[in-house]
Amino acid sequence: MSSRRHPSGLKACRECKYLNPSSASTCESCGSSKFADLWEGLVVIYDVDGSAAAVSVGAKKPGKYALKLY
Repeated sequence: MSSRRHPSGLKACRECKYLNPSSASTCESCGSSKFADLWEGLVVIYDVDGSAAAVSVGAKKPGKYALKLY
């Protein structure tokens, strides 16, 4: 599974899939402290109200989201 580790320095929130800096202790989107270091796929959401992709990932605020967590 180490091949799925991203060199981007980002970790995904297990609650909302928002991608946070690896140094974050709480999620910038939902405040959770549960993170996944292993994730796949990335979608950038600009408009949470008018985007089918935002609905699909459950985005509540603009930003980067992971598609799959491990």
